[in-house]
Amino acid sequence: MSEAQPKVGLFVTCLIDFIRPSVGFAAVKLLEQAGCHVEVPDAQTCCGQPAYNSGDRKSTADIALQVIEAFEGYDYVVAPSGSCAGMLKKHYPNLFEDGSEARKRADAVSQKTHELVSFLYRVLKVRSVDAAFDGSVTYHDSCSGYRELGISSEPRALLATVNGLKLQEMEDSNVCCGFGGTFCVKYPEISNEMVSKKMAAIEAAGTDTLLAGDLGCLMNMAGKLKRSGSNIKVRHVAEVLAGDTDRPAIAEGE
Repeated sequence: MSEAQPKVGLFVTCLIDFIRPSVGFAAVKLLEQAGCHVEVPDAQTCCGQPAYNSGDRKSTADIALQVIEAFEGYDYVVAPSGSCAGMLKKHYPNLFEDGSEARKRADAVSQKTHELVSFLYRVLKVRSVDAAFDGSVTYHDSCSGYRELGISSEPRALLATVNGLKLQEMEDSNVCCGFGGTFCVKYPEISNEMVSKKMAAIEAAGTDTLLAGDLGCLMNMAGKLKRSGSNIKVRHVAEVLAGDTDRPAIAEGE
């Protein structure tokens, strides 16, 4: 590793690890192409969102300490998920008492945590990618990435440099898809109504493919589109930016 290379710890996320590992490989490819030395700590675990959203702050704090310990030695912590990045960046510090050693450690990790695409664009100043995609896409802004981290223009700016790709905005691209982690489990009727409205907006955009930066949102929307008989394909934005689109789209063929 060159001394000039940023040392990045990749926070893979549970869903990517278990459901869509190709997103993790795409993230590594993008980061390495941008000049980073990337490692994936074996000791990493869930970010703690399920417990946090269920009100179990004690378990969340215990999980957070494991994550903090796994990533303290890196220059940056990067996650291909606005949701998980938002958890580490926005919520970890508040799990611990002001002035405590745990709070100081949480603050330190929080300050160096970034969502993948925003990290490429804002921190590494990446302005183009070497990728091609023959088709039209529309982009969904996930709630955590958009509202907690302010991510919106960055993925669109990089997608505009993908050879052959045509971006068509959907109406209300930043409206929730109804996933919301445990929300879709606790309130399935409301969640289904929300994703039904989102599906209508996606289809009205008239594109071949739906992209987003959070796998939970993508799985929720892909499932609804498939159950409705739609031919729209669903992919994580990292796969397209990395040019890694050989694998079937999310929910395709399942």
